[in-house]
Amino acid sequence: MEYAINQVLPIAIQIGIVLFCITIHEVSHGQAARILGDPTAESQGRLSLNPLRHIDPFGTVILPLLLAISGVPPFGYAKPVPVNPRYFRDHKMGMFLTGLAGPASNLVAAAAGGLAVRLLGISVAAVGLQGLGASAAAYVLVLFVEINVVLAIFNMLPIPPMDGSRVLPLFLSDKGMYYYRQFERYGILIVFLIILVPSINRLVFGAIFAVINPILTLLLGQTPLF
Repeated sequence: MEYAINQVLPIAIQIGIVLFCITIHEVSHGQAARILGDPTAESQGRLSLNPLRHIDPFGTVILPLLLAISGVPPFGYAKPVPVNPRYFRDHKMGMFLTGLAGPASNLVAAAAGGLAVRLLGISVAAVGLQGLGASAAAYVLVLFVEINVVLAIFNMLPIPPMDGSRVLPLFLSDKGMYYYRQFERYGILIVFLIILVPSINRLVFGAIFAVINPILTLLLGQTPLF
């Protein structure tokens, strides 16, 4: 019984942190759109900090659970915040800024968590070796930093429904945008391939963690847990 609890509790904590981080992420999208003149997210109740308003069954629950069980730092995505670019003076710039707001909010949260780790003198190595045995608060704080960074960087992939698909168009010509639109319809399939096909998974996550690990080392001042 104790073994089962020790196995399940860390996964439950990870999923809870993911849910909290995703809520911050989605509300930031909606707030950015509102500031730029689009009231759509606000009118549909998507500026709420209630996580239930943002849950996507696969992206928010199943995906993080599968990743946590497999030992990969969990991340996920929520229901995309509705954005109507007709409200923006510059459509591409408006989508760029709203798309960037989510990952930016996660990096700000990670920086705040990293500062707390440093001020409290938490040993990331001890948390990695002992998990919840080190300190529940230390474990949650280190995971909070790491999950926020993973969420921010993974979401910058230019694949729908990731935020990078809102950011990339600012840099594309009309012709490039035409070809990108043809690619967009396969976005969710590509996400599944990245997660489920081992060779693609290793390639993509190897590249992602080549970016993530230096950021974590900078924020935490120590070698990251993952």
